[in-house]
Amino acid sequence: MIGRDSSVMKAWEATVRKTQAVAKKRANSIFGSAYLAHTEEDDHKEHPNGSEPSELYHAEKVLPNGDYYKGEWADNFPHGKGKYVWTDGCVYVGEWFKGKTMGKGRFTWPNGPTYEGEFKSGYMDGTGTYTASNGDVYKGQWVMNLKHGNGVKTFSNGDRYEGEWKRGMQEGQGRYDWKDGNYYTGEWKNGNICGKGSFYWVDGNRYDGFWEDGAPKGNGTFRWDDGGFYVGNWSKDPREQSGSYYPAGSAQEGHLEWDPQQVFNALNDYTIHPGEKVSVLPSQKRLAVWRSTKGGDGAKPRRKSVDGRVSVGLEKPIDRMQIWGNTEGDFSGSKTPTGPLDNDLVPLGMDSSVSRGTHLQTLKAPTKAKRQGETICKGHKNYELMLNLQLGIRHSVGRPAPTASLDLKPSAFDPKEKVWTRFPPEGSKYTPPHPSCEFKWKDYCPVVFRTLRKLFKVDAADYMISICGNEALRELSSPGKSGSFFYLTNDDRYMIKTMKKAEAKALLRMLPAYYNHFRAFENALVTKFYGLHCVKLTGAAQKKVRFIIMGNLFCSEYTIHRRFDLKGSSLGRITIKPESEISETTILKDLDLNFIFRLQKSWFQEFCRQIDRDCELLEQEGIMDYSLLVGIHFKDISENGELICSGSHTPAGDTENEGTPCISRADIDQLLLDPTRWESIKLGVNMPARVERTVRRSDCELQLVGEPIGEFYEVVLFFGIIDILQDYDISKKLEHAYKSIQYDPTSISAVDPRQYSRRFRDFIFRIFSEDS
Repeated sequence: MIGRDSSVMKAWEATVRKTQAVAKKRANSIFGSAYLAHTEEDDHKEHPNGSEPSELYHAEKVLPNGDYYKGEWADNFPHGKGKYVWTDGCVYVGEWFKGKTMGKGRFTWPNGPTYEGEFKSGYMDGTGTYTASNGDVYKGQWVMNLKHGNGVKTFSNGDRYEGEWKRGMQEGQGRYDWKDGNYYTGEWKNGNICGKGSFYWVDGNRYDGFWEDGAPKGNGTFRWDDGGFYVGNWSKDPREQSGSYYPAGSAQEGHLEWDPQQVFNALNDYTIHPGEKVSVLPSQKRLAVWRSTKGGDGAKPRRKSVDGRVSVGLEKPIDRMQIWGNTEGDFSGSKTPTGPLDNDLVPLGMDSSVSRGTHLQTLKAPTKAKRQGETICKGHKNYELMLNLQLGIRHSVGRPAPTASLDLKPSAFDPKEKVWTRFPPEGSKYTPPHPSCEFKWKDYCPVVFRTLRKLFKVDAADYMISICGNEALRELSSPGKSGSFFYLTNDDRYMIKTMKKAEAKALLRMLPAYYNHFRAFENALVTKFYGLHCVKLTGAAQKKVRFIIMGNLFCSEYTIHRRFDLKGSSLGRITIKPESEISETTILKDLDLNFIFRLQKSWFQEFCRQIDRDCELLEQEGIMDYSLLVGIHFKDISENGELICSGSHTPAGDTENEGTPCISRADIDQLLLDPTRWESIKLGVNMPARVERTVRRSDCELQLVGEPIGEFYEVVLFFGIIDILQDYDISKKLEHAYKSIQYDPTSISAVDPRQYSRRFRDFIFRIFSEDS
């Protein structure tokens, strides 16, 4: 440990007492008098292979911002065992690896809390004990600063929980003991009693059954210690309660006057202790590292990244001191520049003509776009059609129906299972009067789509308000390639598309497999369908308009800066538009793509599994011509609209960061401080990730995937598989035969479902990768 009489410690204490405003001015004098280790010339030694430290020695340093370190040191970073003291009073004592807390250690907060246990890449990760300032103690497993796995928490008020944790909260099987001796054992979710479990009172009474939000809900049995019991349906709402009382033995009285509401009243006193939140996470504590340049011009030698490519970023000679965190792209100083490539810095495998003598332009955010679509007001050519649609949806969704089980009968999927309803202008017994002309409304497989909405957790009232509320729908400016028209709800949650008869037939044919697919895989990436309907206008025209209602993938609080429609084919897959005309709503295609999407390991593995499952479904159903729709929100944009690069895997002058998550440290820490935010992140929705910029060779016009150049951007991704209703029918077979004569058959979209699925997957797995 560090002695209190140490001259360095005294210097550090003096530094802390002074204000931050003059810390930099004092740094040189403090550093000069208190620097007891080697010279800065010795400090800055590049290790040749970028993996092992070149020299390990003992150092005692006061760093320029006032932080203090004593312990083993190598290549300008703590490495081995050492103690680091931040100016705010946080202290870490333990093992380090290349500047990251790694191994066993103890972290102390200035207001009293401590964590002692295992660390990994700057996180509390492994087995450890956290003692809060209020006396709460948790001992168990951790993952990335969160209690995750098995653990025991003893609360300062005398309560105790032992069991499973997930993302920092009780989830799974566990037991909670209150200080008065009563206890609960059973299932938990999101830190609350939820699922099947039992509550035991010290007087011998107990409740066995189902719970929701900490209270009995559903089937359950209350037992007295004398053997009598009450069994029935439980709910906080007395109107939903029902049950029967069974006395013990031959007794006829006992608890006949007993009211089930007494259980709820008794449980009001037994809440779950919330515990204390961590104010600052260890992974948020950055290290101040002194840098020194060597050589006449001060430029550092170029470094190679993990895969052998030369780094495209050079550190400026004036960057003498940089605040460095445990993950790339999370620097307090300036970001890695995104300027032109040096002529000598050509990524391996890339034709030198890409870069030599040319410059890569700095990427810019696209121009702001007006809100999509034209509001369908009175006088619009499709105004009456919109009214018909809204009337029909309100009728379908609002119609009373028995609660459907998820196990549907085969008859529910019969294409003939449809309901016609007549809507006269004057109204009828089942329909309201309306200002439109008379029409008929058809619901296809209504039980299936009602159950799908339940499966997708869509509230019926919210669904009706979105589509049939006071706000009008918006019609997108032009029909799609298929000739279909698209409409958006005012809140952007749902998209309504007109369909051809062949598409409706394709959906009805594959509906059983589609339904079972979503029952089996809740993270399925294929389009979510909420209803299939038809409006038939009466009169001479007898016109039929079929509608499908889908979820809008890009309904988000984030601005979608780039949109890509990706198939894995090259023929015609480019957007012929000047850069100035590309806006946030422009749909770009395969040959416009200039990024590789890098996902954190567990997400990438789930992504690969789900793409395989979804493609197998579509292949078995004879579907082709689908695509992956990808939306990108860039997190860092300068005031003048330039995208700010977050650096490469290997920040200039730093050692390789191994096992580092793909999202920025700040984002991860924010998520860990508020674990409930994880609920909004699902496969394909609100996914923090990184993208790496790519460049195509100039000698290959149809190169589908460009060469990565080590330029990374922090992003939020949205993606899903769309256009899944195209059969490989006779028209597509003829299209394939015709185009195969003129073009390379592998470059065209119209190929048989098996070949399409294989090509699509090959392409997707080239543009998505694990962020290592």
